Amino acid sequence: MRDQDFFWEGVKNQQLLIQQCSDCDTLRQPPGPMCPNCQSLRWQPKQSSGRGKVYSWIVSKHPSMPDSDARIVALIDLEEGVRMVSNLRDVELAAIYEAMPVELFFDADYGLPQFRPVGVQA
Repeated sequence: MRDQDFFWEGVKNQQLLIQQCSDCDTLRQPPGPMCPNCQSLRWQPKQSSGRGKVYSWIVSKHPSMPDSDARIVALIDLEEGVRMVSNLRDVELAAIYEAMPVELFFDADYGLPQFRPVGVQA
């Protein structure tokens, strides 16, 4: 079993799962084989609340497809205390600000965890 298989199983069930050390409870994202805090190899998945805040963001446009739509890629500080990279959707670029509250959603078209401003419905 690969270290990230649990994450993808969670995505299939529309859950954002984070790896948690079974010995010291340290959370780690991205997942890995060993706890960086206590070096334990034991862990279990923990479901994220799906709430967080924007730490940073960029506009990404594929260089070989100049006419494609740009997407906003953001570094999200999850409520649980870890960061993850994801797309930020349903918001105009000019409206984004540092520490903007965001929430998780799953879009069938992308199949990945996505974030949008709290209270915004697509």
